[in-house]
Amino acid sequence: MERIDSRGPYDLRPTRIQRDVNIYAEGSALIEMGNTKVYITASVQEGVPPFLKGTGQGWLTAEYSMLPRAGQTRSFRERGGKISGRTQEIQRLIGRVLRSVVDLSALGERTIWVDCDVLQADGGTRTASITGAWVAVADALIKLKEKGELDRVPLKDYLAAVSVGKVDGQLLLDLNYEEDSKAQVDMTVVATGSNKLADIHASGEEALFSRDEFNDMLTMALDGIERLIDLQKKLVTKDPNTGDWKKTDLKEVRL
Repeated sequence: MERIDSRGPYDLRPTRIQRDVNIYAEGSALIEMGNTKVYITASVQEGVPPFLKGTGQGWLTAEYSMLPRAGQTRSFRERGGKISGRTQEIQRLIGRVLRSVVDLSALGERTIWVDCDVLQADGGTRTASITGAWVAVADALIKLKEKGELDRVPLKDYLAAVSVGKVDGQLLLDLNYEEDSKAQVDMTVVATGSNKLADIHASGEEALFSRDEFNDMLTMALDGIERLIDLQKKLVTKDPNTGDWKKTDLKEVRL
């Protein structure tokens, strides 16, 4: 099938990540994947939830929201703690996978709040949020180290995410909204720079898929994630000798 944006089946959408888009937050990023745009901040606050007090361990949590006209029609702004089940699911996913690559035991009793606000949605908002949020979190942790509040940057690995789907019988990488809305099979994969899996969710939409198709989709996703992590590596590097992380001089990268 011919994709509406003329991409090949294995192609990611044009991707851009900008860092330091907020002058107040310890870390921030704006990620664009095709027409999807997500604005992300990582804020560091002293203190942890009650279940962690006195343990010396830190915490990371995420919030996710869509602006009222981020989509094709206006949605209601979620207020007063009343959020949809979809929003709850996505922000729990973002927080959970980011925690998998942060050494919380080395963070001290601090909380990192990750806020992902979708400015424009054309499919893949949760995967874009995760990929961009890693940059914001990494920059926030590096800033703590530079200020002398941490002995080392408590990052374990890179982290990115992408979607794969079966549309009109063909496997496609990085679905936009139109493709996602008619996909017979939809799959989201989150993985690290060392090719370890942080999360997989696959479901058939009025269709079934074979183990071979699952393996093909996973391979396609991991290849796409590797390319996204290559972008992250242009913004945040790890010293092979000391093992510590640092920011590069680049303010934005593109794919």
